[in-house]
Amino acid sequence: MFVMPLAALAMSAPASAASRIKDIVNVENVRSNQLVGYGLVVGLAGTGDRLRNAPFTEESMQGMLERMGVNVRGSDMRVQNVAAVTITASLPPFARAGSTIDVQVSALGDASSLQGGTLVATPLRGLDGQVYAMAQGSVAVSGFKAQGQAAQVNRGVLTSARLAGGAIVEREVPFVLRSATSLKLALRNPDFTTAQRVASTIDARFPGAATVLDPATVELKGNDLVALLSSIENLPVAVDQPARIVINEASGTVVMSVDVKISPVAIAQGGLTISVSEAPQVAQPAPLASGQTAVVPRTAVQVDDGGGASLAMVDGASLRDLVDGLNKLGVSPRDLITILQAVKSAGALQAEIEVQ
Repeated sequence: MFVMPLAALAMSAPASAASRIKDIVNVENVRSNQLVGYGLVVGLAGTGDRLRNAPFTEESMQGMLERMGVNVRGSDMRVQNVAAVTITASLPPFARAGSTIDVQVSALGDASSLQGGTLVATPLRGLDGQVYAMAQGSVAVSGFKAQGQAAQVNRGVLTSARLAGGAIVEREVPFVLRSATSLKLALRNPDFTTAQRVASTIDARFPGAATVLDPATVELKGNDLVALLSSIENLPVAVDQPARIVINEASGTVVMSVDVKISPVAIAQGGLTISVSEAPQVAQPAPLASGQTAVVPRTAVQVDDGGGASLAMVDGASLRDLVDGLNKLGVSPRDLITILQAVKSAGALQAEIEVQ
């Protein structure tokens, strides 16, 4: 049964589990920055862009060759070993010049595979338009393709590749943490209770160091914030969360927090099924009788009014009671979604329902 693991979860998980501060907050300005670039992958075995379908690939090739002193303007280029690609990367916080980062390469045109290609030196820019890294190297494709005259096998995506350590950081993000006297901790799941508990836990160790600004932000103040952060990031905090039920109707997945409450309610599971089938018969006239052969319709109607359906009282003081009550009905995941939505509409479910 789908709901049985939920019952086990309700019996084993505490009402509020303690987590480290570092696992529930993000530190202001200590984050990654997205980089993007446009370049060319060369050395493909005839699997590159067709220049008639991707004119930007031809223009990029001409521009690259001109920078190298080769003039190919006006010539009819028919190469198929070059592909235009977009390069994306994430610049980690406090990345220093000379360090390397991983990059992702994806085809822009109609190239069929990037297997065996080499990315030509490509600048990676941030949202401010500045170049922060340079990417270059042999691309690694995780998929493969094998085919014969009558069959083929594909695994993975051949038009997407990765370069491990393929970009060198050329510019650092200007931020000096040691010179700051205050910064903000942003809760990943905003909550008034959790924010107050974080501030109280920090103040118990360092009086007056933390202030709650809103349910998502706790401000830290101190002369040495690096030492302060290293001292508080492992402090345990009991995380609070609202009662919420997340439903994915496409996959039939239901996730409920342990604080879900339900008022006394009666739930009946069952349905009305009507089956209509046609079985036409051929009617023949009697021998020596006047008349013509005709098709006579025969319709069979069957009705299942859910005679085996049950009605159960669910007096749910907790998630465990709710799950046990629904287990008595033997509900499927699809039925569980419908029941939860109906109970919420009846005003008996004290939780927020989020449908994905």
